[in-house]
Amino acid sequence: MIVADYSRPFWPLFLHVVGAMTTVGGIVTVVILSYVAWNRPDAVFLRRATFTALIATIPFYILLRVFAEVMYSDEKDAFGGNDPTWVGIGYITSDAGFLLLLITIGLAFWWKRSSKPVAGRIVAVLSTLLLLLLTVAMLAMSGKWGS
Repeated sequence: MIVADYSRPFWPLFLHVVGAMTTVGGIVTVVILSYVAWNRPDAVFLRRATFTALIATIPFYILLRVFAEVMYSDEKDAFGGNDPTWVGIGYITSDAGFLLLLITIGLAFWWKRSSKPVAGRIVAVLSTLLLLLLTVAMLAMSGKWGS
């Protein structure tokens, strides 16, 4: 019987990836719904769905971040004090992305309350920017840039 020796513990990595995938899925939903509702001020359903999708991403973003930190604390000695580039990219995008997510949620709430088209357009642009940040982080993590 062959026993595989994995370099990372299964559950922290699994929960980190589940959090990341669900967060990206929620943000993709927000991007699609906010662009659909771009010129429809009567689209109450779309505003509510966007707000709900944004609120649903926060717990999974926290899950992503917590288990990234768990894995990093277990493996920081393996880096020998010099963190690889992809770890730095992950930290920058997760911190900036969470701030951007909170701003987008605030604007989505404003959009829901005021029904102003400009708020929906700002939500669409900021959620697209957040999706781009998460895509860069995903590419950095999967390609292990600067390892």
